[in-house]
Amino acid sequence: MASSVPTQESTTLGHPTGLFVLFFAELWERFCYYGMRALLVFHLIAVFGKSNAEAAVIYGAYTALVYALGIFGGYIADRVLGYRHSILLGGLIMAIGCFTLLSHDETWYLVGLATIIVGNGLFKPNISTLVGKLYPQGDPRRDSGFTIFYMGINLGAFLAPIFCARISRWMSDIVDPVTKEIVPDYRYGFMLAGIGMVLGLVVFGVGKKHLQGKGERPPERQGAGSLLAVTAGCALSIPLIYALLLKKDEVGTALGILGVGFALYLFVFALRSERVVQQRIFALLILLLCNVMFWASFEQAGNSLNIFAANHIHHLSIQAFNWTMLPEDFQAVNAIGIVLLGPVFAAMWVKLDKGGANPSIPAKFGLGLIQVGLGFGLLMLGMQSADAGGRIPWFWLVGLYLIHTSGELCISPVGLSMVTKLAPEKMTGMVMGAWFVSIACANYCAGLFSKIAGEVVIADDAVGASALQGYVTAFTPILYMSVALGVGLFVASRAVNKLMHGVK
Repeated sequence: MASSVPTQESTTLGHPTGLFVLFFAELWERFCYYGMRALLVFHLIAVFGKSNAEAAVIYGAYTALVYALGIFGGYIADRVLGYRHSILLGGLIMAIGCFTLLSHDETWYLVGLATIIVGNGLFKPNISTLVGKLYPQGDPRRDSGFTIFYMGINLGAFLAPIFCARISRWMSDIVDPVTKEIVPDYRYGFMLAGIGMVLGLVVFGVGKKHLQGKGERPPERQGAGSLLAVTAGCALSIPLIYALLLKKDEVGTALGILGVGFALYLFVFALRSERVVQQRIFALLILLLCNVMFWASFEQAGNSLNIFAANHIHHLSIQAFNWTMLPEDFQAVNAIGIVLLGPVFAAMWVKLDKGGANPSIPAKFGLGLIQVGLGFGLLMLGMQSADAGGRIPWFWLVGLYLIHTSGELCISPVGLSMVTKLAPEKMTGMVMGAWFVSIACANYCAGLFSKIAGEVVIADDAVGASALQGYVTAFTPILYMSVALGVGLFVASRAVNKLMHGVK
């Protein structure tokens, strides 16, 4: 039976007021994360002299560890600190990490990245859970509440690259001696990202009364002891994460062991289970593998595609407004695409469902993979029109991002829901951990894909149009693997769907 809206509940626009507290807190947290993410590889190359290939692997290791630590953040919130205190502590640690990035010393810079990773592990998985806790079981407003919250995520992701990139130029006093152009000082972008995180914490702290007492610590964990213990654990984790960032290959090894371990555990569990559970886990393993391929391709965005935008794109200029598109601005295309296309896809799935033509979850995964591959195909088609300087019009890269956004909308909205439905009741936490590990592995693989482009360019000492060969070398296998896996899954989607035994 659907629950009614509690009479004592404070509401705004028909939803718990706490939803909008979490909306703005998450908006600023995503502003922080996506702002520094858009600048990361550029800063590594410009300040620390990293090659494109080296920067790609650091970026991949960083984003992989961000997702990997989310597994532990959820456990800490459930068992020790509660969701509200986990979010506050995680946000504070992230803000400290962003301000640490202002250092020109490489050691301290990597310490800052490690600090952000630890803080994000506490913050990111728990604020979404807290949104769900604002609604009673069966509340019909829950789905639209998550839609509003998702808009906050994408609004922050849209604004961050634009403003962090521009403040890095507006406040810079560095001038290129040859071109006489202002050279971005990305420390100011990191500073703005940190300020965004602080604003998110202020909103979250001030809005405590609107959270209806949800997400507080377990009764047995009251007092300062638990908070001090978790804080100490986070402080001790930072040097460990720093060491992994220094030895980037070991991140891949650790993630590989973790991923294979999860897969073997689920496989053995399936063999010992009754038929329905067994087949659902087999379907889950197939989709987890496809999830790795999708995000390994998609997450070229802040890495190789970011560098491509800087070196090989004629940027859009609107003289009437004295506005020119910056390389970092392309990072905002996906977010605005989600906002514009999300409602279209939602309505399309409903209409198809009424006509009995709504694709199954495996078919949607297949369509997503095909689209992420075709996005790279479109960009490589655009490369054929490159001028002597190796630059192509901006709309080819925007086209790639819009195709990728369409692919994301086929996979991302159904992914987490699919995991919870396919998981055996007593293993939901374990299976959710496998989902996050698959995304972590994908992000590390994304760094390896990007490394290929950088290594080819360096090996050939290529400039101008010839430098595009490095990207063709890197993107061609992504195109073929994504499309082949997507087509294979789409063709086999009915068989995979049967393994799911009614899960939709």
